[in-house]
Amino acid sequence: MKKGIIGKKIGMTQIFDEMGNSIPVTVIEAGPCVVSQVKTTESDGYNALQLGFEDISEKKLSKPEAGHFKKNGTAMKKHLKEFRLDDISGFKVGDTVTADIFAAGEKVDVTGVTKGRGFTGAVKRWGNHILRMTHGTGPIHRQVGSMGANSSPSRVFKNKKMAGQYGNEQVTVLNLAVAKIDAEKNIIAVRGAIPGAKNGIVFVRNSVKA
Repeated sequence: MKKGIIGKKIGMTQIFDEMGNSIPVTVIEAGPCVVSQVKTTESDGYNALQLGFEDISEKKLSKPEAGHFKKNGTAMKKHLKEFRLDDISGFKVGDTVTADIFAAGEKVDVTGVTKGRGFTGAVKRWGNHILRMTHGTGPIHRQVGSMGANSSPSRVFKNKKMAGQYGNEQVTVLNLAVAKIDAEKNIIAVRGAIPGAKNGIVFVRNSVKA
């Protein structure tokens, strides 16, 4: 069964298993989320739940955003995310979704926005080699190198790996194992690293590959 939840990245730590092995985990504050809209095949052509996360005052929302919550009679939420599900019969508007929809040992996919690194060179952005640090090479040790532009085609081909904006893009990490769950504190600890900075918003859904 498909399922998902909105969460916030708290940070990384480690936990220990029964054998005393250290397991690196990322701690996610998952939910509680409110079902702010239910989409069905009859009304929208597909089944989905729209979840809201983190309370916010009405004055910080636009009129259309506030009107959306008022129409459904739910609390104002800062973040909204739609999750497509196979079966939504057990949900209605106003229901609360918490971290206990997942269980320890499950595999999940986590989507987040990576840290923005600004305008970076080809070495940092693409992992290019630097030139030899010998006499006569400088001052272009970290430049991109040949563009391959002869009289034909007299231009640089598209998709050449050059300097530019790096980071600040949506990334999904697949097949992470849920190491531990604390349902009372709405905490999910997943094994390994996930995209984004601390307090960044992430979306957790069950794995598509597992």
